[in-house]
Amino acid sequence: MSITVNGLGELKKLAGSDLGTSEWIEVTQERINTFADATGDHQWIHVDPEKAKDGPFGAPIAHGYLTLSLFIPLFTELLDVRGVTTKVNYGLNKVRFPAPVRVGSRIRLAGRLVDVSDVAGGVQVAVEGTIEIEGGAKPAAVLQSLSRFYL
Repeated sequence: MSITVNGLGELKKLAGSDLGTSEWIEVTQERINTFADATGDHQWIHVDPEKAKDGPFGAPIAHGYLTLSLFIPLFTELLDVRGVTTKVNYGLNKVRFPAPVRVGSRIRLAGRLVDVSDVAGGVQVAVEGTIEIEGGAKPAAVLQSLSRFYL
């Protein structure tokens, strides 16, 4: 369920709020292979299902940066900011990958808006995100993302 805000004033009022969780998405071998092609990272633990069966994870796993890249589409399910002209990724303060995402796993994002601060022409938003693995004891990723929204 998405939270919709109209303008920076409403966004500032959400500081400190839990944003809920996104829908689950499946991480398929096709998605992993496409990411490998886009980045040139064709390590066997990602793209060779036969060899990966006998590897340390028992199956192919998603690239950590693939998991991280899914933050944005999952985040857009949580928060819709209207009344701005530009939305940009500003960076990350911290990222960790506690558990691998095996092919066929489903992941989702749990988010919390920890800070909204003024910057020239807009605001900077800090979001603590946890990318959960369905049925997993540990998350796939924990991070703090920075985004900027401009008028």
